[in-house]
Amino acid sequence: MKRVLVVGGSQSGQLDRILDRIVAPLGADGAVSVDRWQLDGFERFPFPWGFWAFLDAFPESVQQDAPPLRSVPPLADDYDLIVLGYQVWFLSPSLPVTAFLDHPAARRLLAGKPVVAVVACRNMWMGAWQKLRARLEVIGARVVDHVVLVDQGPTLATFITTPRWLLTGRRDPMWGMPAAGVSDAQIAGAGRFGEALRLALRDDCERGSSPLLAGLGTVTVEPRLALSERAGARAFGVWSRIVRVVGKAGQRRRRPVLLLFLTYLVLAIVTIVPLSLALQSLLAPLLRKRFERIRAEFEAPSGSGTERIQSHV
Repeated sequence: MKRVLVVGGSQSGQLDRILDRIVAPLGADGAVSVDRWQLDGFERFPFPWGFWAFLDAFPESVQQDAPPLRSVPPLADDYDLIVLGYQVWFLSPSLPVTAFLDHPAARRLLAGKPVVAVVACRNMWMGAWQKLRARLEVIGARVVDHVVLVDQGPTLATFITTPRWLLTGRRDPMWGMPAAGVSDAQIAGAGRFGEALRLALRDDCERGSSPLLAGLGTVTVEPRLALSERAGARAFGVWSRIVRVVGKAGQRRRRPVLLLFLTYLVLAIVTIVPLSLALQSLLAPLLRKRFERIRAEFEAPSGSGTERIQSHV
């Protein structure tokens, strides 16, 4: 019997729903045993977020300085495949996922093992993926696939709908904009990844080096967002270091600097981001080769092809 470990968790439950859909087909024929590690740490950041709790998570998220995990569930000594679900906080992996990767258990479980990473987020996930992939490579994990499910709304609309969801818990449509988060249809469709993994495990494909989910519409890259994201990541790095100099996580004396950061962030969203996207549209012919390189880098390893979707619906 093959053994699969599913690691992850989320505040809103969105990522949990996606992982549930992926896991569901695995045990269909009784040939796969699935263990679930529901990461702790999310209880420190209640959902909906409090205003100050949200801002105060920014510096440590960017610097990948997470509070340690409090517990590790009883697990098998060895797994054939690891499915790792993660969120994006401030263009970085969420703190509970960072804490997991810092834990000795992660190194023991992931070293030499094939890993399928799964992210559900707004739409700027590329910087977080670079950080996560680098940490997985240091551990010695073999990243065979990366599943990316993003918010259904237009980029500029999500700057309104996502904060509203995070801070109030309301994700319903508003002002002509779609509901926040990954759509129900996308979540339901995630079952195709589980079915493909079930067949791959049956045929021992996880022992090879090829992606298991190629051809299933696993990831779609918008290169224009990558350039905006990189600029944001540089600024986030500077601001996060400044806030940490002022005080430690949870200290009230960080709040004035966090408000300055929030002011910068809002101004950047309403000015720099739209201008950047507009300029990139105008200069698209000149940026074509650069966009192609970005697309190739971030579509790896699974690719954006959809030729196998119909056979896994």
